[in-house]
Amino acid sequence: MVVSGVTKAQIAKAKEWDLLSYLQTYEPQELKRCGPREYCTRTHDSLKISNGKWCWNSRGIGGRTALDYLLKVRGMDFVDAVETLCGCRAPPPQERHPPQPRKPFALPEARRFPAAVVAYLQDRGIHPELIGACLQAGTLYESRKHQNCVFVGRDPTGRARFACLRGTRDGFRLDVEGSDKRYNFALPAYAPDCPQLAVAESPIDALSVATLVKLAGGDWQGSHYLSLGGTGPRALLQFLRDHPYVTQVSLCLDSDRAGLEGMERLEQVVREDMELSRRVKLIHRNPPPAVHGKDYNEFLCAYVKAARGRERQREGAR
Repeated sequence: MVVSGVTKAQIAKAKEWDLLSYLQTYEPQELKRCGPREYCTRTHDSLKISNGKWCWNSRGIGGRTALDYLLKVRGMDFVDAVETLCGCRAPPPQERHPPQPRKPFALPEARRFPAAVVAYLQDRGIHPELIGACLQAGTLYESRKHQNCVFVGRDPTGRARFACLRGTRDGFRLDVEGSDKRYNFALPAYAPDCPQLAVAESPIDALSVATLVKLAGGDWQGSHYLSLGGTGPRALLQFLRDHPYVTQVSLCLDSDRAGLEGMERLEQVVREDMELSRRVKLIHRNPPPAVHGKDYNEFLCAYVKAARGRERQREGAR
């Protein structure tokens, strides 16, 4: 039987192709690995392929089969797409757009007195000692134009390579254009040969972990703290390569699904690296207690609130 110019047998055969197998067979130049078990396409880097499915995140569409991809992404008509997958017709060339020139990275202009940043971070529970250390190191300052927190990431030579903005009056978040996410915000240990590293998703979460160590009576300078800017592995891998004494990693990502899956991926990426897997002896998954929220800053705020409540009770009993 013929349906719309192709037979039902041809349609069934076409639907057997998953997108990853199709691209590996017909267009291997389009595939780019972006995770341990995840790919994207070079033409559309927001189109992710994993677990037998694909999703074009920027367009909000997805599917399972290569037929879905040819129809929804490539814009082919049904008959042409089926015949392509049956080997009757070579796939048409992808429409390529010339790459846009990348804007050079530049730090936003700084405000002389970071009053808004200091007040904002203290309100989030971050200890003044840590805020002062970051301001002195030049990894934190206040932008002149909008009074945003500017968290700066530097390479081993001290050169600024990354910056992210966080609003002090709203939920604004943005990475500065041209930032290299391999060099994300970090709070280094006092000793360069320190073996311990704590990893969080955001700068504020990294500072929250360090603050909790200090409030518990520990030495917060006895560990490095690193922000990933999400859950991806680039900053972690770069930091481990730049700090050859690190042998213990505490993964302090959020206690939601993205964070828990992210910790699993990060551990796998380190274990799959031949040099790092020999050196890094301990990787501990250490999400915050979910009862206090999803991230370490929410945990810190709950901790500080409870401590203040206990202090008020003691004062009332005097």
